Amino acid sequence: MSAREVAFIADVMLGRLARWLRLAGLDTVYERDLDDRQLADLARRTGRVLLTRDHELARRRGVQAILVKSDWVSEQLKQVLPVLPTGAAPRSPRCPRCNGGLEPLGSSQAPSTVPAAVRESGTALRRCVVCGQVYWKGSHWAGISQVLAEDGSRPAEPISSPPDPLL
Repeated sequence: MSAREVAFIADVMLGRLARWLRLAGLDTVYERDLDDRQLADLARRTGRVLLTRDHELARRRGVQAILVKSDWVSEQLKQVLPVLPTGAAPRSPRCPRCNGGLEPLGSSQAPSTVPAAVRESGTALRRCVVCGQVYWKGSHWAGISQVLAEDGSRPAEPISSPPDPLL
């Protein structure tokens, strides 16, 4: 992983933050069943920055960690996003559910769970390569983009240019 590619691992108290970081295009592992030792070991082995609200866990030897201070996800983003290397390239959003990458999906391949109006509108669809969840730029994407912009993130690339992503 280069200096420009920061990846995170979030402890059990930071699930909402993990989802928002994924929407910002940041590789963020979040597993609810990992204990502190497992989190620290995984962070060490993979070179991920550990995000935690636990003072003791943040002080583990050999672990690069950020002690997240706020209970509010908007404040958490303001604390975490500025640590990204200057000039880090914006990335496409990742699956907020599982952290998988998203691939283009033709409307003819869309599952029946995608509303017919969305399939017929020509809206760009994306599918998670890991869990298969399908996403598109719904009306809520403007709000997501605004929150990420206000909190210091560059909006996930390319929010404004089709066919990329969605949500």
